[in-house]
Amino acid sequence: MKPVIHDASARQYTGGPSPVPGRGGNRNDRARKPGLSDIEAEIAGLLDRSTQELRLAWSKLHRTEPPLGISRDLLIRSLAYDLQQRAHGGPNLRLRRRLRTLTAAWERGARSVDPGVVLKAGSTLVRQWRGHTHAILVREDGFEYEGQRYRSLTVIAERITGAHWSGPRFFGLTGRARSSVLAEARA
Repeated sequence: MKPVIHDASARQYTGGPSPVPGRGGNRNDRARKPGLSDIEAEIAGLLDRSTQELRLAWSKLHRTEPPLGISRDLLIRSLAYDLQQRAHGGPNLRLRRRLRTLTAAWERGARSVDPGVVLKAGSTLVRQWRGHTHAILVREDGFEYEGQRYRSLTVIAERITGAHWSGPRFFGLTGRARSSVLAEARA
C-alpha cells in the first residue's frame, strides 16, 4: 500500500482528489486564520481556486493565455511567485546578473558552475611566489597589478609565474586552492 502524500504537487500525478489538508469546505477559512498576512492568505487561497480561475488569473496578469499543458500545480506556484514579487519586490540587479550567468553556463553545457568568492572592489589579493610578494587590487572593472589594469586574474597569474595558471586557483579563491592553502598552513 502506498503512503499518503501530503503535497500539493502530488495532484498532477495521482489524478485523484487533492491530498492537501483543509481543501474543500469554506473557501475563506484560510484568510481568517490568525497570523497570516494578506499576501500569505492570498497565496493560500490559490489552492482553493478552480483550474479555470487560475488560468484566468494568469491571463489577467501576463496578458496572454498560460502555456498549453501547464499543470495546475505549476499555475499555482507561478501565481504565488508573482504575488510575492508584487508584495516584496523582485530579485535585485546582482541576483539577476548571476542568474543570467548561470543560465548562459547551463546553455553552453556546463555541468556545474562554481560560484566562487565574490570579490568587492577595493579588496587586495596578496600572493607570495618564489620569494616575492604580489599584491593585486580588485577594481570595479577588473584588477590592477603593478600599475596596469587586467580583466582577468588568470592573465596576472600567468604573468607572475610564466606558465598557464587558473587565476582564481592561484590566488586561493577556489575550494581546491583554499583546502591546499589550509593544509600548507597546518603543516
